[in-house]
Amino acid sequence: MRKNIVAGNWKMNKTLQEGLALAKELDAALKGRTVNCDVIIGTPFIHLASIAAAIDTTRIGVAAENCADKESGAYTGEVSATMVASTGARYVIIGHSERRAYYHETSPILMEKVKLALANGLTPIFCVGEVLAEREAGTHFEVVARQVEEALFGLKKEDFGKIVLAYEPVWAIGTGRTATADQAQEMHAHIRKIVAARYEEEVAADCSILYGGSCNGENAKELFSRPDVDGGLIGGASLSVEKFMPIIEAF
Repeated sequence: MRKNIVAGNWKMNKTLQEGLALAKELDAALKGRTVNCDVIIGTPFIHLASIAAAIDTTRIGVAAENCADKESGAYTGEVSATMVASTGARYVIIGHSERRAYYHETSPILMEKVKLALANGLTPIFCVGEVLAEREAGTHFEVVARQVEEALFGLKKEDFGKIVLAYEPVWAIGTGRTATADQAQEMHAHIRKIVAARYEEEVAADCSILYGGSCNGENAKELFSRPDVDGGLIGGASLSVEKFMPIIEAF
């Protein structure tokens, strides 16, 4: 079922103690409040179990920022989807542009991560998006379609229906530049169209597609007002309850 979602992505920020304090502060801020979206926080691996035990996870979902493309074994430093699920986390961010760019994650690798996440009962938040050169060359629709198709279109319809998509124009992440609400809507509608062509209209209509790219309390309401924008994957603004709450309240 299609949901409005505001998901934070802390990236490589916050010590364990700082992260616990932030999560508890957000939990307290949401207590007794009626919000019109699901709230998720994506934290570093070391935070997951402690935060999941310290907050009301019916109020705030907990996400890992990544998982391994292998089930288990001699892969020093990796964290499997099984391990993530054992912490109490229910989501995992897969395919973020930073993972693609800095760690050379390709579509076949991401496809394995998605499959393992689903097999362990996790909801993948799967990221797609173009860099500035691709936007300026006019190939952004083609690039995003390829990212979706190569990593996800091998899934059965019922499995695809368990995935949340996140469109992140890479040129708008941490730069202060933001895609206009119309640009976001245009790409989200494009994504929904290619999903419908592969999996039928009903699956596309039920798919939550988030916008990620310098979304903040000032522009969230306009972005979320567009019919195909179902929420946000929030970076820097999720590191402060003061900045994160107005985005949640934009719904």
